[in-house]
Amino acid sequence: MLKKWLEIIFDHKISLRERMFRLVTGISMIALVFILILGRFTANLIILPASLIYMYIVAKISIRKECINAGATATVVLLLTLFPMVFFTGGGIYGGVPEWFVLCFIYISITLEGRRKAAFFVLCTIETLVCYYIAYFYPELVLPNTTAQAYFDSARSVIVAGFLTGVLLLFQNHLYEEEKKLTIQQKKEIEELNQAENHFFSSMSHEIRTPINTIIGLNEMILRGDISEDVAENARNIQGASKMLLTLINDILDLSKIKSGKMDIVNVSYETGELFSEIVNMIWIKAREKGLEFKLQVDPSMPSMLCGDEVRIKQVLINLLNNAVKYTKEGSVTLSVRCERVGLNRVRVWYSVEDTGMGVKKENIPYIFDAFRRVDEKKNRHIEGTGLGLSIVKQLVELMGGEISVNSVYMNGSTFLVTLEQDIMNEKELGTFTLSSRVKVREGEHYRQSFEAPNAHLLVVDDNEMNLMVVSKLLSDTKIQIDTASSGAECLRLTQYQYYDCILMDHLMPEMDGIECLHALHSQPGGLCRDVPVIALTANAGSDNQLLYRKEGFSGYLAKPISGALLEAAVLSILPKELVNLSEDASQSEIGKDILIFEQAKRMPLLVTTDSVCDLPESLKKEFGISVCPYYVCTEQGRFLDDSELLADELLAHMAEGKSGISQPPSVEDYERFFARKLTEAQDVIHITMAKHVSEGYRNAVEAAKSFENVTVIDSGHLSSSMGLSVLYAAHMAENHATRDEIVKTVKKLRRYISSAFIIDSTHMMCKAGQIPRRVQIMCDALLLHPVIVLRNSRMSVGSMEMGSFHHVIRGYIRKVLLNARNIDRRILFITYAGMDEKSLTYIQELVRQYCPFERVYLQKASSAIASNCGPGSFGLLFMKKNDVAISYSAASR
Repeated sequence: MLKKWLEIIFDHKISLRERMFRLVTGISMIALVFILILGRFTANLIILPASLIYMYIVAKISIRKECINAGATATVVLLLTLFPMVFFTGGGIYGGVPEWFVLCFIYISITLEGRRKAAFFVLCTIETLVCYYIAYFYPELVLPNTTAQAYFDSARSVIVAGFLTGVLLLFQNHLYEEEKKLTIQQKKEIEELNQAENHFFSSMSHEIRTPINTIIGLNEMILRGDISEDVAENARNIQGASKMLLTLINDILDLSKIKSGKMDIVNVSYETGELFSEIVNMIWIKAREKGLEFKLQVDPSMPSMLCGDEVRIKQVLINLLNNAVKYTKEGSVTLSVRCERVGLNRVRVWYSVEDTGMGVKKENIPYIFDAFRRVDEKKNRHIEGTGLGLSIVKQLVELMGGEISVNSVYMNGSTFLVTLEQDIMNEKELGTFTLSSRVKVREGEHYRQSFEAPNAHLLVVDDNEMNLMVVSKLLSDTKIQIDTASSGAECLRLTQYQYYDCILMDHLMPEMDGIECLHALHSQPGGLCRDVPVIALTANAGSDNQLLYRKEGFSGYLAKPISGALLEAAVLSILPKELVNLSEDASQSEIGKDILIFEQAKRMPLLVTTDSVCDLPESLKKEFGISVCPYYVCTEQGRFLDDSELLADELLAHMAEGKSGISQPPSVEDYERFFARKLTEAQDVIHITMAKHVSEGYRNAVEAAKSFENVTVIDSGHLSSSMGLSVLYAAHMAENHATRDEIVKTVKKLRRYISSAFIIDSTHMMCKAGQIPRRVQIMCDALLLHPVIVLRNSRMSVGSMEMGSFHHVIRGYIRKVLLNARNIDRRILFITYAGMDEKSLTYIQELVRQYCPFERVYLQKASSAIASNCGPGSFGLLFMKKNDVAISYSAASR
């Protein structure tokens, strides 16, 4: 029976928890047997056997019906009922039973789950304490033991209980070790499965690329010929479909490589103009076929040559542009490129792809880069695609050390923004120029070879006859003498007797692959081509293969399918110059209305925005390009835009007549429209709001920003012009090319360095606005009290109370605020006021000069929304305290 029990426990087909339940239940039953053996009373002889039968039945039923938690609960109830009975009939604390309570705790801890475990653990604790309490205060209820029996029972119980507990722990450790081994084995199997999957994808890519190479190559030969427009149109459609199929294969292969961690980024020098030309010529036809306008905006200051992974950058942009065309029914698709210097020989480049399509719902934005997931499936069910594109794009951008984000308002289009840093290889600016289509047959211009080399000898090695034919045909106009070999062995036979100026060799060939053939070629006894350059021409695409071929000794690498122009360029690069006759540059005509112009991108990298309650002078807002989202002021006559439709003086006069005027922050929809508009001007937007505990504006802005990955909302922790100080500082940093993260960090740090204190003449409007209770307002009127309102931790509170006439308390307020002049940054001061006359303002300025003269003082009238809360006659001295923030606050002194 013990053997059968052990076999059940170590059965790998059942879960770990079920095995532990069986183990602990078995241990508990053994414990009851020992109690039965130790018991000396008739009750034990009846109760304990019945309990053993009960536990056996419960365990069997719960395992059979897969209700472990219920079975364990029933067993715990039995133990909690049984142990007190045995405790009082077995001598209490002087018997051997107390030690068995520990087993009950262990059973509960291992077998039960969730709240039930906690509840029974507490219940077991209470029961133990109750038993001890009764045994202490009512000893007559405990059947006594002799001293010898007590010691004997206790010793036996400690030994047996300790032994069983030790066995339990050993079994538990053994089970966990087995589970660990099983987990390691499963992990190994998963890794092997991934390797098999990667091998499958790689093989599939190779096998599909080979026929695509034939299709594209032979189709290019058709386009080179003198053919009718109908045939040319069909050939171009074949070419486009082939390239789309190739893109799909690349996506699947790339996802497999990224998943396995084998995707490498290979940075090379590339010409930016060629990169954009190739991208555009792949996309604009698709856009035109859907009736979409395709726009291209490229910064003329873009360096003509950069260093980066040209292949991956192209792949990212083509994926994004294809998506934009696919999900846009009408309107336009725009590719904008902008760069900015970030070092001596380094630039940060922003690639923006914007469309006027259906957009993305706010709740779907967090999942838009997930693989195999398509958001809004109901509306997009007719759109082709695997759902891999954006996932691959995000992972490629991150591998290149860049960032990608999306801004989208549902049904109003989307904007994807990619940011990459790259080294400058040629500082010559790209400039503004006309881009001609590469599909020259549309205007009757025919292919013209780039060179002729009739005396050059070329060997092409490939086990696929179609590939040999394609290469031969693509290079036929160059008049190169071409031989072909269908295997590595045939290649070695030919090179034994014939010298070749260049060899193109496939990689995956039967019997002897391209790498083995190359090594044999380099060491071939008596071979005539031991030092001849060999180019790998293979369907094994990928940057990791580029590294492999370079390491193995190939002189170059070309991935199938290959175009005639690229094939000619590769051969030309390694042929001896004396054998080559270069052709004159083929003339390129423009394609009328299809001409694409590089225009200067108008978007700035980062824009700082705020709300109209920032109370900054128009001159400063204009100087630093600070845009504001207006608050509202609600009166009996309707709702008005803060300051643009209702000025503060007009509002105060209106409220002086006993009428209402309440400020209201922009709604979520207002902020969404504002952010969407500003993102047409900048790549990133930082929006600084009023203190979040003072206004709902912060929460509304945060909610709206969820639709845009490039919008960051910051709580300034202040209001009015003290909030404006944060805005000015952020705008100054943005002007000096600080990053978004640097600005956010600095603005948050500045909260504690800004002095924000206002003195209120009358508390009536604050009471109406709900800022202070009615009883406080009555008390202030009766005692001529004027509260000083301060901002701490984004909360508005009363800092102090000044007593007397308002003009009398002005001096005391200014003296307190400017008391510690040594710690004040004296470069700028805002005296922000509502409803004050010039005489009072002059008096305030004179007092300020006496206590702490500032370099620049702005008399700033509060906005309508601020004035509606503080009322006429209120003002504040708002300035910055000295701080250790490294960036100079030169913005304030302009």
